[in-house]
Amino acid sequence: MLVAELEFKIIADTSFAAAEKGIRYYLEKLIFQGQILGREFPTYQAKDSFFSRVVLPQADALEKKSHSKTGLDALEQLQQVGLSYPKLKILGDDLMSNHTDPCPSHSALILFCSFSATNSVLYCAEHFAPVPLYKVGRSSGEDFESLVRWQLQYQALDEIQMQEARVLLKSAEQSLQGFYSGLNQQGYKQAKALSKELQKPVYYYLYSGSSSDCSLDAGKKCPCCGSDWQLTESWHGLFDFRCEPCQLLSNIAFDCQL
Repeated sequence: MLVAELEFKIIADTSFAAAEKGIRYYLEKLIFQGQILGREFPTYQAKDSFFSRVVLPQADALEKKSHSKTGLDALEQLQQVGLSYPKLKILGDDLMSNHTDPCPSHSALILFCSFSATNSVLYCAEHFAPVPLYKVGRSSGEDFESLVRWQLQYQALDEIQMQEARVLLKSAEQSLQGFYSGLNQQGYKQAKALSKELQKPVYYYLYSGSSSDCSLDAGKKCPCCGSDWQLTESWHGLFDFRCEPCQLLSNIAFDCQL
């Protein structure tokens, strides 16, 4: 992934408030399309331009063809607040990010999320590397706002249950581990909808951190259909369970792997 800077040159009379609103709206649409990653984007004014620091999954992320319908609208609205189209400057590789999957196409995807990852929640099933959302190829031209908002909720709960001095542990853990929790039902619904739209498998990862009985954990059944789903060997060194009909993945509870 790449660290980059966007320059929005002032081309007409504007105010700081109007420029800030236009830039914020544009960056928000880039987030929902997976064109920029993270949550915070330092933005400052210098002379006759505004500058924003962002992280891109790939160098082509901000090409017009990568924008959603609302992203293109936000791009045009920049001129309405007196700003130019953004000028992109690549500053270098982001050393703290995962490498984007190099595949030009994907036969299957995995919807996988964790609190520490800022990258896309869609991974190539072959290489288990993140696939930029704008590369997925939605036919509708819509963005991934609902998926990104789900990701934020998931990461917030995951961070709570990962802390050493944890509060709300049971609530967070139950939301993450319970297949029928509101969080996982939302995520599973997203995966199923994408699978139908893209006409390819989109597996949903069900996190398993702890177990009430580790001696029984390896023999647990698919929580969706109740079938046997244990793999003979781990997939990508993480997934110990896979149910093809349900397109569901999970692992032997991490506490049981110690």
